[in-house]
Amino acid sequence: MDQNANGARILRPAELPSISRAKGVVTQPLVMAERGSTTLTMGLSTFQPGATIPLHTHNVEEAITILEGEAVAIIDGHESVVRPNDVTFVPPGVPHHFRNDSGATMRFLWTYGGAHVTRTYVETGVTVEHLSREDRRIAGAPDA
Repeated sequence: MDQNANGARILRPAELPSISRAKGVVTQPLVMAERGSTTLTMGLSTFQPGATIPLHTHNVEEAITILEGEAVAIIDGHESVVRPNDVTFVPPGVPHHFRNDSGATMRFLWTYGGAHVTRTYVETGVTVEHLSREDRRIAGAPDA
């Protein structure tokens, strides 16, 4: 990671850690509060075939750009297939999740409109810090 004195930096995914987010899902945080961001959080996630994240909401806006593969985006009860370069936008409080029904890996870039992000699981109403150990445990991460 290259960093200037003013806090500007170049983030190189090959040099940054990834975490198991759920069974078959690996997430790599990029821009985040711990790296100096005050208004933005973003990263990469990869879903293996059959992988999904439970239905949830966030406290901030979320935009996702599909980079490779395809997925089913379920947003506020509506299902849509999304493919490379498709972008989803989800306002705070809107239930959503992604499911990889294809036989290939799916990868996307996620961006949140805030440096403090929470996730509320619709099924239980439990709110957790984004990517915290509790978040990963609820989502079914094998190492949480």
